[in-house]
Parts: sequence; C-alpha cells; structure tokens
Amino acid sequence: MTLEHSLSQNHQERLDRARLSLEGLSVGDAFGEGFFGNYLLALNRILHRQEPPLPWLYTDDTAMALSIFRCLSDAGRIDRDQLAERFAKEYEREPTRGYGGTAHSILRAIGAGAPWQQSAGEAFSGMGSMGNGGAMRAAPVGAYFADDLEQTIREARYSAEVTHAHEEGQAGAIAIAVAAGWAWNHRHSPRDEGAGELIEFVAAHTPEGDTQSRIRRAAKIPFDRHPEIVGQMIGNGSQVTAPDTVPFALWCAARHCWDYTEALWATASALGDVDTTCAIVGGIVALSSGADSIPPRWIAAREPLPI
Repeated sequence: MTLEHSLSQNHQERLDRARLSLEGLSVGDAFGEGFFGNYLLALNRILHRQEPPLPWLYTDDTAMALSIFRCLSDAGRIDRDQLAERFAKEYEREPTRGYGGTAHSILRAIGAGAPWQQSAGEAFSGMGSMGNGGAMRAAPVGAYFADDLEQTIREARYSAEVTHAHEEGQAGAIAIAVAAGWAWNHRHSPRDEGAGELIEFVAAHTPEGDTQSRIRRAAKIPFDRHPEIVGQMIGNGSQVTAPDTVPFALWCAARHCWDYTEALWATASALGDVDTTCAIVGGIVALSSGADSIPPRWIAAREPLPI
C-alpha cells in the first residue's frame, strides 16, 4: 500500500465518521425543530411520545454543519477562510433556515466581503459571540479527528471562531467535538459502564470558563433526575449561549450514550432551544450507538441532505 493510498483511506474513514455524526445531528435538529410553537402541545406530544408532524425540516444547525462536512471533505481540516465563505454562501442561498440575529449580521458582512475576523470580532460591541452556534455544528469535527485529541481541540476552535470570537463560544465547540470523539472511541464499551466518564473527560479538556464550570456541575447530577429538572438546574439552551446549552446536552448524551432514540426524547423533554440541544446530542450519540440506532422512519421524515 502506498503512502498516498494510506492517507486517502484514512481520510475516507474519517469522513465516514463525520458523515455518521452529521446524520445524527441533522435528524436530531429536524426532530427537535418539530416541538417549537405551542408549548403545551409540545409537552403533550413529548409526554405521549408523539413524533412531530411531517415534514421534518432542518435548520441553520444542519446547514452550518453541512458546510463543515464539505470543508473536511475537501481539505481534511478546517480552513477558516474556506469555511467562512461556505457559511456565507449557504446563508445567502437560504437565509430563512432559522439563523439568529447575530448570525444574520455576521454572515451578511462576510458575504459582502468583510474579513471573517472583523465580522466575528465586532459582534456584541467587540466582545464576540458566546452563542451556542459553534457547539451545534461541532460534532462532525470531533468525529473526523476522533483519533487525535489535540487536533480535535484545535480544529473545533477553528470551526467556531469564524463566527464566535468569544472564548465561551469556542469552548462550547471544543467541548462538543471532544465529546463526539469520546463517543466514537467508546462505541464498543459496555452500555452500563463509563457513560458518566464522558462528561468528566470533556470537562478536563474544555478551556476554563463558565462553560467548563457548568459542565463540571453537570457531571455531578445523577442520571435518575428528570431531564426537565436538569434543564432548569444548568440551562436548556433558552439563553442561546454555550454555557446555557452545552452542559445539558452533554448530560443527556451521557445518560443515553448507546440509545439514540431515548437520547433524543430525553433531550426534547426539557424544551428550550430544542432543535439545537437535539442536534448536539444526536451528533454525539450517533457515534456511540451506531447508524442502525437512528430510526429509519426518522431519517425518512427528515428532508434529504444535499450531499
């Protein structure tokens, strides 16, 4: 086997992992999006396990994750200039995918020719965004680099800083990418062992700050607590920030690390930014539970991915 063939094979194996994570992420995103709207109706559907009505449309979470996947496919790494261009073009093509207000301004500016460093850095009066957008799209990065923790952390930061100049926004992306790598590397572990280690492992490799401190708090919450209560304790994404979103998503992913369906229902039961929390959890748990764990009818319900 030539070195070129070996590298090509390794790239394909990595890309297959990223594709699996993207599948889990996008189904989770579309599933969670179906619970927005009438609060009481959503709670009733979740209580009775009534799946959202068709069609299941994905949001900006998946749209941006698709750009990351394409960047990894083309370059085998996160090229920030290329990623910024892809984000902006995808936004211009479909600006109604559910992008937040800050994302609108950043992506419009990039599309108009402003450097991404300037556009991201000017958000929130120069503080940069600490939103959950970097985290919601990071699982495929962790999947692709699951065999290299240092590179996972570096590339996850790159994937976030194109739009999130704030350290907390980048920390959220790093935490989710690290979790995705852990999930892949522990996919053959016994189901009743080790899931709690996921949160501890992620906390140990997340930059210091509010996101990390809440992850450490999540690690101490027993898995027999109801997700709705846990969401009230550490956040369910309602504030749309990394500290308010990532710890809860990690707790749900760890609680149902080898059961995709239960992981998604548990995550949705806390509502909040439910498409994003379900996207994050789906992107992680698909790697530990495997492609067969995603219900075929859910894949069929989600609109087709353009890849």
